[in-house]
Amino acid sequence: MGVPFLYSKTSPSHLARFVLLAQDIAMLRLSKGLIAMVAFAWLRLTVQGETIDFDQTVAPLLTRQCLECHNDRDRKGGLDLSSREGLLSGGKHGAVVDSKRPLESTLLAKVAAGEMPPKDRGRSRALPAESITVIRSWIQGGAPFPHDKQLNLFDTTTEHRAGRDWWALQPVERPDVPIEGFRNPIDAFVEKQRRVRNLETAPPASRRQVLRRASYDLTGLPPSRKTIEEFESDPSPDAFERQIDRLLNSPHYGERWARHWLDVVRFAETDGYERDRLKPNAWRYRDWVINALNQDMPYTQFVTEQLAGDEIDKPSEQSLIATGMLRMGTWNDEPNDPADYLYERLEDMVHTTSSAFLGLTIKCARCHDHKFDPILQKDYYRVASYFWAGYIGQGNQGGPSADQLGRPDIYGWTDRSREVDPIRLLINGERNNPGPIVEPGFPSSIPYLQREFQGPPESSKTTQRRLQFAKWICDKRNPLAARVLVNRLWQHHFGTGLISTPNNFGFKSDPPSHPQLLDWLAAEFVQPSIGAGQPWTLKRIHKLVMLSDTYQQASVHPKETAYREHEAANRFLWKYPRRRLDAEALRDSMLLASGQLNDAMRGPSFFPRMSPEALEGLSRKDAAWQESAPNDRARRSIYMMTQRSRLLPLMTAFDFTETTSTCAQRDVTTVAPQALALLNNEFGHRMSAAMADRIQENRPIEQSTQIDLAWELAFQRGPTGLEQSQALDYLRDQATHFQTEDNAAHLALTSLCHVLLNTNEFIYVD
Repeated sequence: MGVPFLYSKTSPSHLARFVLLAQDIAMLRLSKGLIAMVAFAWLRLTVQGETIDFDQTVAPLLTRQCLECHNDRDRKGGLDLSSREGLLSGGKHGAVVDSKRPLESTLLAKVAAGEMPPKDRGRSRALPAESITVIRSWIQGGAPFPHDKQLNLFDTTTEHRAGRDWWALQPVERPDVPIEGFRNPIDAFVEKQRRVRNLETAPPASRRQVLRRASYDLTGLPPSRKTIEEFESDPSPDAFERQIDRLLNSPHYGERWARHWLDVVRFAETDGYERDRLKPNAWRYRDWVINALNQDMPYTQFVTEQLAGDEIDKPSEQSLIATGMLRMGTWNDEPNDPADYLYERLEDMVHTTSSAFLGLTIKCARCHDHKFDPILQKDYYRVASYFWAGYIGQGNQGGPSADQLGRPDIYGWTDRSREVDPIRLLINGERNNPGPIVEPGFPSSIPYLQREFQGPPESSKTTQRRLQFAKWICDKRNPLAARVLVNRLWQHHFGTGLISTPNNFGFKSDPPSHPQLLDWLAAEFVQPSIGAGQPWTLKRIHKLVMLSDTYQQASVHPKETAYREHEAANRFLWKYPRRRLDAEALRDSMLLASGQLNDAMRGPSFFPRMSPEALEGLSRKDAAWQESAPNDRARRSIYMMTQRSRLLPLMTAFDFTETTSTCAQRDVTTVAPQALALLNNEFGHRMSAAMADRIQENRPIEQSTQIDLAWELAFQRGPTGLEQSQALDYLRDQATHFQTEDNAAHLALTSLCHVLLNTNEFIYVD
């Protein structure tokens, strides 16, 4: 029964005597009432002069099991158990604690009978015997409840919800490296989890595999055959490290990793809805993200400029452009009720910022306190107040005009003025049911980060609310900012984050696969301990991850079959996860192989060629979609126009992001339409023909040399003997098939190129 553990001064010998007493009582088969009398008589003798520790035993039990329904706001049965006053007041059926006959108290009777807590979806939630004993002992002792004690539903994690003691809300403390002898701490943390599960690491991947993997991860493009061969023949111990440095210094790094961030902040260049108007100069925000990443901008600055680039000490054109993040959501210029729609857009901004920077779903508290996380409804309106000051009114796509920003070519954000009307909490989230005024403040989920919210200085033209929010996020004590960011970085290197729900670190998230590693990386991000580098910078964390043996292991394991039976998801990284190219990397790789890739950076987006079928439904097809010139259409996919109503079918077939809300992790599907898209899409056929042109231009005569170049362009290697033989046979067969055509040889070679661009080796990275 374990009761003596509930008393702060009970000795171990008391436990032994109590267990023997319980066994004797059971053998005598006494009545329940008599058992209770004997047991409590014994308890009085055993713990005479001792008291139950309310804070350590009773308070957590009431919070976990009772406060969900019986708190100061939601008094089921009229009962509030969050305070001494509420307990003594009882419920609608009278007192729940009987001071004269404590063992007959209603509260004890309900708990002992298993009636409370009530069943949940038919599943019993009856308390275990030791918890019932705590309640019984507490009530018999007079149900002491400190006068100044106020229990809070949000303080303690229960089986139904997270409290403020939830792991993700606790300070980040750098854990000790668990196993000695590893040159990279990451490997020690991963190996610890493998050993617990009797898993062994896969052997190292080949140099070609590792370099191709790294190149796609950091730039979204494959390395050249020459680069691979030079790396394979480089015996120096720092050869791979130098390759990582080269890739991180490439301008293509910013293009690749900007796309990941644009998904998170629901970037698109049009408003959505029926008219789907263009957001003027939205592309400047995309370019700002690319530049920030290429410059390895500290994450604190990255956050601050996007939230409050107009409020920093010395705002610049670029910092104003950064605030465009706040306006990248959808915008309906003809809402049914403009006043209601204002709150819809506020919800979008609260959701995007809290998910992106904090991994919290604060938007769920718009209508009521969060069902699963320690987020009050008041917290939602506190965060909403940061953006409330910026709504200028209708007609400007939900934000300031160019004149109000001071620049005609910037699509950004600022406040109406330094003084704004207060925001009110909406009862049930309904505009027509306003509640009390909510002053700006910080989310209450992290009590030790609370501070007084300051008014703007006299010289300020804005409220300075967003700037204070940014500084709160970037406080080095904030447990969420660093954890969320390093988890996103891990996700894009391994396919899945250490937490597989990257936008949600709350109660409904999956638990971290490697909790100590997550905290070690977060601590290292904020305060470097390995190598040179500035705090809060990404490139050194990339390098640290990629130099690990975990990253450089093979994607096939000698014990693959056995491990798949009990760890098929590979959450504990017994091999490197083989991954399919995403939509952008696939399109860009086809352009590169064909020799068509235009690597021009920055500037207005291009409009790709769209088939007539894809344009069906547009009211003004010619005016709605103006196809760009061929050379512009050959730019990298990140520069493609992202029009919410018309996304390129080839991109959506390969799981391009859904642009209406924040997307932390794209779907990764393998479906038949993808194969059909690659085989039949007009873009794929054009790339195959251009690749054949390129091959014939460089190797005009010998088919064997043409085949060698085709393999180099597609796979960055030469063909094997068998592949060479099969390719020659294929070219002969296709030449026969096209023998009536004037350009039979070119058509045959185009067909071979089309086959190569449809192979697994081209589409997958291992």
